[in-house]
Amino acid sequence: MIDLHCHLLPGIDDGPETLEEALELCRIAVADGITRAIVTPHVHPGRWENSRASIAQACSTLQRTLEQHDIPLRLGFAGEVRLTDCIMQQVAENEIPFYGTVDGYRVMLLEFPHGHLIPGGEKLALWLLEQGIRPLIAHPERNKQIMKDASQLQPFIDAGCWLQVTAGSVTGHFGEKARVIAHQLLHSDMVAVLASDGHNAGVRPPTLRQTFEHIAVQYGEKRAQRLLLDTPAAIIQS
Repeated sequence: MIDLHCHLLPGIDDGPETLEEALELCRIAVADGITRAIVTPHVHPGRWENSRASIAQACSTLQRTLEQHDIPLRLGFAGEVRLTDCIMQQVAENEIPFYGTVDGYRVMLLEFPHGHLIPGGEKLALWLLEQGIRPLIAHPERNKQIMKDASQLQPFIDAGCWLQVTAGSVTGHFGEKARVIAHQLLHSDMVAVLASDGHNAGVRPPTLRQTFEHIAVQYGEKRAQRLLLDTPAAIIQS
């Protein structure tokens, strides 16, 4: 499996604080059947001042350490970019850590604020698409405003955004409301990718196997393969 959204780099956001904790998370991922992980540190001006260059360097350092410890996890990097009024400047300055290019669009992991949707956010999503950037919206099922009214996500879908649902939401790890929204999106086949959003070894581990098995039973083996391997591979292959 390929984990397209996880926080494994030590000391740069709310993921692991130390290298030892990062290595533990990588061992957990490998034991769960994850062979490739795309680390996605928060890129949030004013809070997490990560840049494309700094993430690349941290990822390279962790990859070398994994090889030294014989941990067979292949890393790549992108960034979980917070939806703010800084995005236009970040695009202009080529500071967005993209996944790769699919159908002529660079794919960016875009994070909404957790408690609400920014008024006019769909217009910014359209602007990104006009720049050849396709937002992959991170964990929309966990946004409190979408939990109250899932139809508010529709303008982003209509615009051409893709959705990345957290694997744990599917199995109820993030509560009943998130589980219900996750399955509504799955039933409508609106989910492009499932990913762990792993942060730590306790309540937020980088694991996918349980969700793969759950999806295979409820929606079929082909859907599980598409959400956790085929589409992630297509997104990062470039």
